[in-house]
Amino acid sequence: MSVELGLKAAEGCQWDALSLGEIMLRLDPGDGRVRTAREFKVWEGGGEYNVVRGLRKVFGLRAGALTSLVDNEVGHLVEDFVMQGGVDTSLIHWVPNDGVGRTARNGLNFVERGYGVRGSVGASDRGHTAISQTKASDWDLDDIFNVKGVRWLHTGGIYAALSQTSAQAVIDVCKAAKESGTLISYDLNYRPSLWKSIGGQTKAQEVNRAVAPYVDVMIGNEEDFTAALGFEIEGVDENLTVLPLDSFKKMVERVADAYPNLKVIGTTLRGVKSATINDWSAIAWSRAGGLVKATQRDDLMVFDRVGGGDSFASGLVYGLISGADLETAVNYGAAHGALAMTTPGDTSMATKAEVLKLAGGGSARVDR
Repeated sequence: MSVELGLKAAEGCQWDALSLGEIMLRLDPGDGRVRTAREFKVWEGGGEYNVVRGLRKVFGLRAGALTSLVDNEVGHLVEDFVMQGGVDTSLIHWVPNDGVGRTARNGLNFVERGYGVRGSVGASDRGHTAISQTKASDWDLDDIFNVKGVRWLHTGGIYAALSQTSAQAVIDVCKAAKESGTLISYDLNYRPSLWKSIGGQTKAQEVNRAVAPYVDVMIGNEEDFTAALGFEIEGVDENLTVLPLDSFKKMVERVADAYPNLKVIGTTLRGVKSATINDWSAIAWSRAGGLVKATQRDDLMVFDRVGGGDSFASGLVYGLISGADLETAVNYGAAHGALAMTTPGDTSMATKAEVLKLAGGGSARVDR
């Protein structure tokens, strides 16, 4: 039985899904390290954008991005990547270029993949970016949500952490979306580096608790609900190799009690054995269906873990939008996340057929 969400009809909406957040230029040193690199591969990526990019490129839905870029060569390079992903660029808020980036700039994200005992490392360079200064009023929200129509909005805690302005923009845009009947998913996506200079976990919890009443589908990982919302999970060890399901179930039920507006809660379960070997699964909860768990994939080989959680969110949201039951939807999410971690870059290179095959119990045997 599908989850009753009250999703608006596709016929009356221009977009199936929009993201709200920053899209950065990712610079990847390949097999090497950032600190010793002499060349980088370039991609686009962003915690919120990656989700709708997957909805468009992998699952074939109509997607767009509410974001902001500086009108310079780097900004238009990011735009070109977004175009290649099939995501609508018409909602990009363009900020004038002052010549050197004193007033606004485009975000850069240097990411090394990690291997074995060496974990993945990210070094973002995103202070004073265009999107961190963009207010909700910089978009015509009435036209977007009420005239053109949006079925689903996805945003998250990375964007909310960029500045006081972006935290308020999340609330204002979510309020406009909610009033129009658009469903909202929110990935807590706690990043200590983004919050540490503006109040740490205390500030993160304050902001995320202010956003939570607008959210229909809350998403996180094995750490997020504790760090970003303050819900403790019993029995989780420091290195996240022990992930007791009963403790997660109790935590999810406490979150649901605290926020009765939540229709679905989803969380990934990643046991990190090394940078290249993870145990991987996910759980999801709905008021009608209770708790369900995706297939457990122990000793999953990981090529690039960055974006795996975003692809989980993408698959989960696709399942919910397409009317799948909750167990099918969480398996779409877990399968998509697993596949996304087998290729480089933030964004998924999987196909819908591959996701459905893996979610249905398919193997890695050669297709020919």
